[in-house]
Amino acid sequence: MSSGNLSNALSRRRIAITGATGFVGTALVERLLRVVPDCELVLLVRDGKRTPAARRTQREILKNDAFDRLREMHGDDFGDAVTSRITTVAGDVTRDGLGLSNADREVFASCSTIIHSAAAVSFDSPLDSAVEINLLGPTRITALCRDLGIAPHLVAVSTCYVAGNRRGKAPEILVSQGPFDVGLDWRAEVDSTRRLRSDLDAKSREPSRLEEFRAEARRELGAAGAPALAAKTEQRRTAWVRDQLVAAGRARAASVGWPDAYAFTKALGEQAVTDVKGDVPVSIVRPSIIESALAEPKPGWIRGFRMAEPVIISFARGLLKEFPGVPEGTVDVIPVDLVVAAIITVAALGPEEAPPITQVASGGINPLSYRTMVDSVTGWFTEHPLYDPKGQPIMVPEWRFPGRGRVQGQLERAKKVLTTGERALQALPLRGRQAELSAQLETKRLEVDRALEYVELYGLYTECEAIYQVDNLLGLWDTLDSRDRALFNFDPRVVDWQYYVTQIHLPSIVQHA
Repeated sequence: MSSGNLSNALSRRRIAITGATGFVGTALVERLLRVVPDCELVLLVRDGKRTPAARRTQREILKNDAFDRLREMHGDDFGDAVTSRITTVAGDVTRDGLGLSNADREVFASCSTIIHSAAAVSFDSPLDSAVEINLLGPTRITALCRDLGIAPHLVAVSTCYVAGNRRGKAPEILVSQGPFDVGLDWRAEVDSTRRLRSDLDAKSREPSRLEEFRAEARRELGAAGAPALAAKTEQRRTAWVRDQLVAAGRARAASVGWPDAYAFTKALGEQAVTDVKGDVPVSIVRPSIIESALAEPKPGWIRGFRMAEPVIISFARGLLKEFPGVPEGTVDVIPVDLVVAAIITVAALGPEEAPPITQVASGGINPLSYRTMVDSVTGWFTEHPLYDPKGQPIMVPEWRFPGRGRVQGQLERAKKVLTTGERALQALPLRGRQAELSAQLETKRLEVDRALEYVELYGLYTECEAIYQVDNLLGLWDTLDSRDRALFNFDPRVVDWQYYVTQIHLPSIVQHA
């Protein structure tokens, strides 16, 4: 490809994007509008309960600080300059046909490229929602393309963690093509998950359980009226179903070698879209753990807390003194702007030149060790401590690297002691000092609950020993000229991790926290 041709390749092209209200999606919309002249974007956005899709685009995407550079470039004309290049269609990847109206189907049919970044990214998603979004979402897009008689280039954003709990090299191939294939049938997983959802919903309506939910609601609300009690009882019922589906997702994923339902359903989603894509060309982009921006749209830009932030902030607040991990292990982190640049490059090259699968990761060529990250975090918060409610600086502890089971055991014992203490106090009249002690115990128990949740959710990731290969990524990099490399930098080797963690990432997440 000749000089500066990535932007030219996408110029005047109509590009559909799912997941534009998310972290990667927002950064993707901003970069395309700022760097690719004359491209048009079609954003698939769900209608909110009270907010139509077009209004969500304005509020949740274009008002984000990611667009500050574009606002400076266009001044008072920002609104017109941006909205003239964006069409919002109301749709949902969990619905067949994406839930599009006839008019919006025509708009969608005019797109030559589709970038699918919508996902249930939470590590504790209920199994059914993860299946509907992560597994079936890409297949619904290809099914709609077949119905419309079009074959646009589909760039599907996945995750490196589809490799599961393997050790050693994880290449840029489908899981089913490697030695760790366990022969799963994604259609059977869909069917069984939908049956499970139906069975759990039925169980939640059994008289004995409804009595339990009503009793819990009454304990919480006291002498509330019938409408409030009924609403709280139904809230308890739906929460119970969700909790059961979260537990089912973790158990099913662990049973077949994945850390959680997110990675499990993403792996099945890759296989599913490969199986049913037909004439629609598909390229898969797999990032590792996506964190704040290295440079674009500005250093430290982030949207919402990602995987590491809750752990880092809990450590800085003194809630976590230990976290499982291997000191010499690798934390595979990649800044969001490198991910966005790789996605745009794959989209610009098209299915003829882009690899079928491209991993965007750092561990194999520029690793950040767990110990280096912890030392950087400890040093930074020692110099820039957070403050407690009384205005006193919080001293960070010396971080230790125990096994996950040991940390979980300590937290479970602490939770048991605190819960016993709470119950003992609640049996007494809560006045004066006793009320203060009860409040303190409740606060500590909630802190322990939160720390236990982090250990359960993220411990497998910090102990992961897979090294994600980036041969295809570096092959793409080698084909770019200097101008394209400047506009679309996705080379993980450029990141100075100590500088990134202490000068870019930590100041940003503390500001957001």
